[in-house]
Amino acid sequence: MSTPVPSVPPEPEVRPGPAQRLKRLLLGGPKDLQDPHLFRHISLVAFLAWVGLGADGLSSSAYGPEEAFKNLGEHTYLAVFLAAATAFTVLIIAAAYSRVIEHFPFGGGGYVVASRLLGPRAGVVSGCALIVDYVLTISISIAAGGDAIFSVLPDGARWANQPIAGIPLKLHVELAGVLILVLLNLRGVKESVTVLTPIFLVFLATHALVIATGIGLHLGRAGEVVHEVSTGLSHGMSTLGAGGLALLFVRAYSLGGGTYTGIEAVSNGLQIMREPRVRTARRTMAYMALSLAVTASGIILCYLLLDVRYADPDHTMNSLLAAKVAGGVQILGLPVGRWFVFVTLLSEALLLFVAAQAGFIDGPRVMANMAHDSWFPHRFGALSDRLTMQNGVLLMGGAGVAMLIYTRGRVDALVVMYSINVFLTFSLTQIAMIRYWLKRETRRKQPHWKSHIWIHLVGGALCVVILTITVVEKFAEGGWLTVMATGALIALCMAIRRHYAEVFTRLQRLDQILDALPTQRVPKRSLDKDKPTAVLLVGGYSGLGIHSLLTVVKLLPRHFKNVLFVTVGVVDSATFQGVEEVDRVREQAEEGLRKYVDQAERMGLPADYRVGMGTEAVAECVRVAGDIAREYPRAIFFAGKLIFERERWFDRFLHNETAYAMQRRLQFAGLPMVVLPVRVLETVEAPTA
Repeated sequence: MSTPVPSVPPEPEVRPGPAQRLKRLLLGGPKDLQDPHLFRHISLVAFLAWVGLGADGLSSSAYGPEEAFKNLGEHTYLAVFLAAATAFTVLIIAAAYSRVIEHFPFGGGGYVVASRLLGPRAGVVSGCALIVDYVLTISISIAAGGDAIFSVLPDGARWANQPIAGIPLKLHVELAGVLILVLLNLRGVKESVTVLTPIFLVFLATHALVIATGIGLHLGRAGEVVHEVSTGLSHGMSTLGAGGLALLFVRAYSLGGGTYTGIEAVSNGLQIMREPRVRTARRTMAYMALSLAVTASGIILCYLLLDVRYADPDHTMNSLLAAKVAGGVQILGLPVGRWFVFVTLLSEALLLFVAAQAGFIDGPRVMANMAHDSWFPHRFGALSDRLTMQNGVLLMGGAGVAMLIYTRGRVDALVVMYSINVFLTFSLTQIAMIRYWLKRETRRKQPHWKSHIWIHLVGGALCVVILTITVVEKFAEGGWLTVMATGALIALCMAIRRHYAEVFTRLQRLDQILDALPTQRVPKRSLDKDKPTAVLLVGGYSGLGIHSLLTVVKLLPRHFKNVLFVTVGVVDSATFQGVEEVDRVREQAEEGLRKYVDQAERMGLPADYRVGMGTEAVAECVRVAGDIAREYPRAIFFAGKLIFERERWFDRFLHNETAYAMQRRLQFAGLPMVVLPVRVLETVEAPTA
């Protein structure tokens, strides 16, 4: 049998087309995995991590304190205790998550904690709650930002509702904000955070000045404030009783639970931190906790001291507060105060857009962790050539857009849905850590365990109380939709996990081939580059790869004189931890290839291997194939492809189409490739070699 020798000309210089040039302009060029300084270039120091992840928590001061204060009703004197409780809760939850960072230094946050300490079912509940939470983080941040922007513009309420193609202008602005954040995050996390840093700094400066001025101007009447609070408490006790007043306070405290959202973001995004990661993450957590505690509690106190009341739905309480503090200030006849109020409110509005960044950073990472455990399609663990989780970013952006369209950008509808899942994850995390510290082996190894567990006991109790009251109070107002969405996602994840487990069980039968292979060693023979060469594209060493080798030998007996095994060490989100992890992936790939070579030589075939490294298997395989074709001009390429006995619509989505994609690329390059079907039967039968 004669095989035509493919002509492999020198690799020409490929000029990118218009689509590639536009992609390069929008997303930037690919990053080099071989760069020893790569991880330092793309990782975040504590300050930048505070911007990227802390903006979510800090921005909640735009709506969390307001929601809590409004629910006090006429009993505003309780704001003193509400401010203290808010600051205390922020610090306790942050301290608890700092312990999570210490014990789980590779990230994953609530999903990994619940999976490891409570079991995979609790883990998938926590993971799904986090994903829905981060979708809502994007939606509510963008929606609240849109409201804030139009509230500071002259006649903003009229412009916000101005229809364009049947859609209000405000919703157009919000959808454009999501699109911009998607593009920024496809370019890379550090690039997106750097762009957004000035907004974060302006927000900090302006709000610090508002809070300091609002409290500082009333320090002289501290005694009067104490008297007002004491009088109010006496009146409240006489009208509502101690129990009624306590219930009112707890309800207001719980319904302001949106204030605490985003605190868990640091533990989920640990992979993007600069080494040493744990120290950087704990410093980031400290920045976030202190800034949020001071800002949220300070705003609540200022509401009380300056007698700010919610009256006009077109103006937030923060806008009324800023106007009372600085609105009337003039310098040399210039309305400096009004300018300051405008900048303050604009920075708050834009920070809400920045806060959506946490959803784009941490949401795809939770998906990637779940994909690694087969709860999510495996493709969500892949990285783009910009080393971003492109599939996760696009899914988060699309889901955020869908939620904005469904709710028409209404913050009051989104905030209810938002808080429930946040505190579901918080509660599961604290329960998991309590269980960890109560284990006998932990208590034996950690004699000071009592000094650690109390933080999780207090934090867990606070989270469970807030979760319970929020669900009871807001279930009929939209909370039911969050419960349904999270439940549906959990059911979907369980179906995906069950499918992968069934396929894995069926493929294990191929490993029985390994027991029937020859074990006697034969003298090593050198390869003849001018003879027909079979190039097998394989993964890790398993019966699946050996099945492909035996199929080639069976189809074309005594034709091929050489065998080359090729694999690509794919760097995904699970292995993208540092240069050492990339090297480990390469070593693991080479170890499997050496086993293939050894087995082929025992079968009497001269063999060798090639390994590539990349974030995407197809592109790297095509590059390696071009090099092989120039070295072995009579090479024919082979790759296995799973063929299901009853293929369903989701099989192609859950299992990659690498073999077909490579076949198309290689055939257009003039290189022959054959896809070998590997049957996945509904019933397990004995394999034949």
